[in-house]
Amino acid sequence: MYQQVILDHAKHPHGRGLVAVAGDGLAGESHQVNPTCGDEVTLRVAVAPAADGGAPTVSGVSWEGQGCSISQASTSVMTELVTGRTLDEVARLDATFHDLMASRGKGLDDEDAEDSLGDATAFTGVSQYPARIKCALLGWAALKDSLARSGALAG
Repeated sequence: MYQQVILDHAKHPHGRGLVAVAGDGLAGESHQVNPTCGDEVTLRVAVAPAADGGAPTVSGVSWEGQGCSISQASTSVMTELVTGRTLDEVARLDATFHDLMASRGKGLDDEDAEDSLGDATAFTGVSQYPARIKCALLGWAALKDSLARSGALAG
């Protein structure tokens, strides 16, 4: 279950440490708790406005948290995966990761979708353990709530 990617991200998490968000875009913050095991994460997201007809993008993700290696590593991998992506891309990645967590260890039928997850595919094995799925989804829930709180998802 604890593959090397998970262990590496748990030991050296990306985006750990809440960072103040510059005033030139939207920002949101969310605190999420997994009541089953006590894992917690506070996540802050910065969204850069659309430029030159493009779409708004996630310009930064920072977080603080405590809990098991799975919750910490998943939040770290997610931070790396979504930073620099458009909100539409982030929504697709979120849906794809949720599908992976529902696969019960089988992975995804769509290889392109699975490839889009990069290091997050390391959590395929976690999906075999229903009690641990919430751990892997904690950071994703905080991201989605942070984006909603930022106002970036409105309209």
